[in-house]
Amino acid sequence: VIKCRAAVAWEPDQPVVIEEIEVALPQASEVRIKIVATSVCHSDLYHLLQSMHKDGFPTVLGHEGAGIVESVGSGVTEFQPGDKVIPLFLCQCKECRFCKSPRTNQCERAWTRVRQEIMAGVESRFTCKGKRVHQFMGTSTFSEYTVINQIAVTKIDPAAPLDKVCLLGCGICTGYGAAVNTAKVEPGSTCAVFGLGAVGLAAVMGCKAAGAKRIIAIDINPDKAEKAKVLGATDFVNPKDHSKPIHEVIAGMTNGGVDFSLECVGNVEVMLSALESSMEAWGVSVIVGWTDMYDISIRPRHLICGRTWKGSMFGGFKGKDGVAEMVKAYLEKKVRLDEFITHNMTLDQINDAIELMKNCKCIRAVMTVSPQ
Repeated sequence: VIKCRAAVAWEPDQPVVIEEIEVALPQASEVRIKIVATSVCHSDLYHLLQSMHKDGFPTVLGHEGAGIVESVGSGVTEFQPGDKVIPLFLCQCKECRFCKSPRTNQCERAWTRVRQEIMAGVESRFTCKGKRVHQFMGTSTFSEYTVINQIAVTKIDPAAPLDKVCLLGCGICTGYGAAVNTAKVEPGSTCAVFGLGAVGLAAVMGCKAAGAKRIIAIDINPDKAEKAKVLGATDFVNPKDHSKPIHEVIAGMTNGGVDFSLECVGNVEVMLSALESSMEAWGVSVIVGWTDMYDISIRPRHLICGRTWKGSMFGGFKGKDGVAEMVKAYLEKKVRLDEFITHNMTLDQINDAIELMKNCKCIRAVMTVSPQ
């Protein structure tokens, strides 16, 4: 058993606390990882400050990280101590009917190893002060060490800088893949991206990579405009600058609507705006932002005339394969990561990093957890 430091969220809507926790030995098919770097994602805040499910605490948050294998359990042959790895909140067992199908990036075991309603793994190898502590999304990267089933870990190029590629554990893959894999943005097309956090900016980057000729970036924060344009946006629209609904503004700019729209906020009203901003006859609109708190309703005519409405989890990437490929793409300078990092911090500054994200003062704050 390893004793180490971790940021424990004892209860919802309260600051997390740096505690000494016990991390058990990896069991059969498990890997124990020393986390080197991690970043705060909005999904961490969603659990801590919005959904606040009482059964989801205490927990160690964090699901966007990278580290080095410290030890492996019995039956593990894919990994060995010293390997650089990225934990995955969406596993890939490579054996179930979903993993074997090109039509989805889901894995049947993902639905049994993580309890979605409390955003925590069924198993936990963490204890603190004699209490069992949840592993958020089955990963928990806000800890110096974590234990994860091998199906939820991917080995990456040993040349990869962990304080950069940690971002590929969630946000960047989610946005980029939503454009490239889910929407299947076409060369010469028009796109609208709603919300310019890390996911939305990655979606802009994905639209650019797919060859879109016009990419309209939409956010109520004017400070996001320049960053969006660096990553490929051709236009920036602030809904607060207009008296009419945003979908009418977009329709006016594009002769009826964009070919592809992506909602990257997790707000049901914005989801509807994104749908209505797409071309009625053939537009494709993708829901990327996560929420499970509200229903959404639409008029059937929004779809009957030819629109397609889709959802995207983790950008359509199969976990192990997709993340390793994105790491390679970064090393080959085909995907940008450095531009997303606005703050470099330490695990001790976790509450500061949460406040930055909560107040929209950062894109990604990367925290050093352990020395390499």
